[in-house]
Amino acid sequence: MSSARASRRTVLTSAAAVMAGALLLTGCGDDGGSDSAGGQESSTRRITDATGRKVDVPADPKKVVTLSEPTLDAALALGIEPVGATAGRGQKGVSTYLADRTGKTEVVATVAEADMEKLAALQPDLILLDETTAVKKEVSKLEAIAPTVVTAKLNEDWKKAFTATADALNQKAEAESMVSSFEADATATKDKLGDNAGAVVSVVRWQNKAPSAVGRGVGHVGATITALGLDRPKDQQGVGTGHSEPVSLEKLATIDGDWLFFGTLGEKADSEKAYAEAKKVPNFGRLKAEREGHVVMVQGSAWNSAGGPLAARIVLDDLAKALAS
Repeated sequence: MSSARASRRTVLTSAAAVMAGALLLTGCGDDGGSDSAGGQESSTRRITDATGRKVDVPADPKKVVTLSEPTLDAALALGIEPVGATAGRGQKGVSTYLADRTGKTEVVATVAEADMEKLAALQPDLILLDETTAVKKEVSKLEAIAPTVVTAKLNEDWKKAFTATADALNQKAEAESMVSSFEADATATKDKLGDNAGAVVSVVRWQNKAPSAVGRGVGHVGATITALGLDRPKDQQGVGTGHSEPVSLEKLATIDGDWLFFGTLGEKADSEKAYAEAKKVPNFGRLKAEREGHVVMVQGSAWNSAGGPLAARIVLDDLAKALAS
């Protein structure tokens, strides 16, 4: 038995450890699924995570902890409420767009670190995270608590990341169906853009009295904008160097576009307060989007988090409402 499994005895009772060992010895399947002698379904499946590690995960996990924003979003989209999760960026609780789905979830981490003591006390049977969180450096500690899967590399396509998370939860087929439905809806929205077809769309988070450009690359914002055939301002094209990139007030013109989707890290009401602040900034009124009434307040926690399918759906719906005829 591996050292990681042996060390998990420190956070499990002796009886539970004996049972867990028995299950692991009798239940390990191959990469493609689960099998056991006698044709009965085994209790574990072996998968390969984004870092190339082979991980034996429960075939039917009951106590999941999600330590990144995308894995929390993905689990909830699949109908699984984690026992533990990460707080949203700049928030004490989970991202506000997910709050109504996490009534029993305990926050045990931020995007910067995890509280190992609180996490272990939950006695999870599966831990999920990805490289959007600094906790990725603590995998060896996490796997001493429960099987740990790194579902995606940094800057991974959100749909691929979602499918990988679903695979760890033994719900890959469900995720693929959800992705197909999303893609069909995006295509339908694209066909309704009319005069806004090919429009330049800027996405900004306003924080500490200044803007940051967000949503570059193939995350749930950038990929959705691309799927609709929309363009981005020059400085929002390509893959970003981080989750968000601050823009100096002297360079406000770089965030301009035909449309400006404007948010904070909180609710839409927070975006409206920030917008009132932004309008007092010199040169903001000169932006094309502002002059033409094309600044759209959004639920920033969904747009500005490192999200998954639930956040992507909000982004798509917001874009459709503003741009589609």
